[in-house]
Amino acid sequence: MASSSPLGYKIAVLVFIENPAGQQLLLMRAKSPNLGCWTPIGGKLETATGESPFECAARETREETGHDVTPIDLHLFGMIAEKAYEGESHWLLFLFRCTRPIEALPPAMDEGHFAFFDRTEIDTLPLPETDKTALWPIFDEHRHGFVAMRADCDPTNSLKIEIEQLMRV
Repeated sequence: MASSSPLGYKIAVLVFIENPAGQQLLLMRAKSPNLGCWTPIGGKLETATGESPFECAARETREETGHDVTPIDLHLFGMIAEKAYEGESHWLLFLFRCTRPIEALPPAMDEGHFAFFDRTEIDTLPLPETDKTALWPIFDEHRHGFVAMRADCDPTNSLKIEIEQLMRV
């Protein structure tokens, strides 16, 4: 049940990273949100320091995987505003594709453990519902371009996604 008080807004990044064979690096989440699901890496912006989404994506990549990238190694391919995600909060997500492959599987950490998957395997994994219905299709179609979307994730309604801007490459 959604709270009658206003929901807070969280700003975060997700980073899609491949190995040289083209397999996606995913994290089996050991913490909420998305506990027990496979997701791309990511995290919240350090808004108190004025961190940009690109800086956050590079920092999160380094912290979670040890893969040292700079903003030049990152392609912003999507932005999605999720209203009432899991009925808990609103999220503004910046979606990045890392253009520099990661060579080896990173070690496990308190956030979870990693594995590489072929894109065709990902749809058979335990994924968050919005990842299954929206995030991976967005990646498939727009990872070389850009798309801005909004999603109504209120758990009392069916998921509604609207494209607000689209640039194809």
